[in-house]
Amino acid sequence: MYFDSIINTIGNTPLVKLNEVSKGIPGTILVKVEYFNPGNSMKDRMAIKIIEDAEKDGSLQPGGTIIEGTSGNTGMGLALGAIAKGYKCIFTLADKQSREKIDVLRAMGAEVIVCPTNVAPDDPRSYYSVAQKLHKDIPNSFYVNQYDNLSNTQAHYESTAPEIWEGTDGKITHYVAGVGTGGSACGVSKYLKEKNKDITVIGIDSFGSVFKKYKETGLLDEKEVYPYLTEGIGEDILPQNVDFDLIDEFIKVTDKDAAIMARKLAQKEGLFVGWSSGSAVYGALEYAGKNLKSDDVMVIILPDHGTRYLGKIYNDAWMNDHGFTEKMELATAKDIVERKANDQLVSIDCNMLLGDVIKTLTKKGISQIPVKDGDEIVGSITDSKLLRLLLEDQTSSNEKVSAVMDKPLQFVGLDNTLDVLSSLISKENNALLVRDEKNEIHIITQHDILMAMTNSWT
Repeated sequence: MYFDSIINTIGNTPLVKLNEVSKGIPGTILVKVEYFNPGNSMKDRMAIKIIEDAEKDGSLQPGGTIIEGTSGNTGMGLALGAIAKGYKCIFTLADKQSREKIDVLRAMGAEVIVCPTNVAPDDPRSYYSVAQKLHKDIPNSFYVNQYDNLSNTQAHYESTAPEIWEGTDGKITHYVAGVGTGGSACGVSKYLKEKNKDITVIGIDSFGSVFKKYKETGLLDEKEVYPYLTEGIGEDILPQNVDFDLIDEFIKVTDKDAAIMARKLAQKEGLFVGWSSGSAVYGALEYAGKNLKSDDVMVIILPDHGTRYLGKIYNDAWMNDHGFTEKMELATAKDIVERKANDQLVSIDCNMLLGDVIKTLTKKGISQIPVKDGDEIVGSITDSKLLRLLLEDQTSSNEKVSAVMDKPLQFVGLDNTLDVLSSLISKENNALLVRDEKNEIHIITQHDILMAMTNSWT
């Protein structure tokens, strides 16, 4: 058997089960490894679909020039299509993109123009604006516009999604994808929700991007926009390919957490993946630790290959310069749990009266406590909130905790280190929860983290 062209090898990428980085989390967690595509990313799928659709509607003529603003991977897919079909390519990239991406596009015969990152989308210097001007100025050119070209979404609806559905025998319950142009997140979501409306779709966003805030409020908040380093996800615009009705929830992931997770995937799972793949897995595990059940099946899409980031997240000096180096000597959540092995999680029932909650906190000498409804954690309550309620109204001691409880404490992974744990502690989240290998839940308090940092275990 042989293929007539390299572009005929696109698709049918494997699903692989996570084993090490997901320890202690219930359910089956699979990753869709898109670097098996010939251009080493999922963007090959939509690049060829866009080219073929443009040929059909006459937007792309023989001998034409393909023009696109890209973070690199779309350009690679388009370059493969251009080689196979006889087109020229010009790509604009933001200067935050890795050197490897720029070099590989030039190696594939494309012209590459590097533009500044920290400018508004409508600034004439932005890579969006430069691509549009090139299209206007160059005869017989085709502007791809992956953000608003709905062939992007359709490509994943037609190929990626059926592969996931068939690969899980229709048992998938959760789908997780980084959201940039929105094609893979929404194309797959549309197909899966047509098959089973109860499938949950989680979008992964970067801090500095607008998606999460827009999903939750409907507002495009410019205050949310600031520079970030992770490539390929997040935006300061609202692409037409992002259908917010198809994404149930967004989770933001920091540049550092994403970079460290990408390296862990290489070291612990043998998956040499890109930066946004680290974002997707980190956010997925954060969600899974809190929500997944034993019979759930989660699929996370891993967009590209680690060779695109050899000079960045896989370079120790670069990681150290950016404060991203994970200090392996730091204790982890697992270390804290093991030190507290004899401590059982203290929780209260959601129907307990506040007066009885105060007695429990006093007796146990604790300042916060998870609230349960049966076996499910549904909320939390702190001594400071109880004090405030009693000062306002002494009769509130007769209220049920369910009427005044706060949101549940955040779950973290066993391998989260102290720097990550401490960054998650805030006024709104003053303790953390973690599941051990036996699926038992433990609480990690500010005091636990402080003691671990000073090696003053009690």
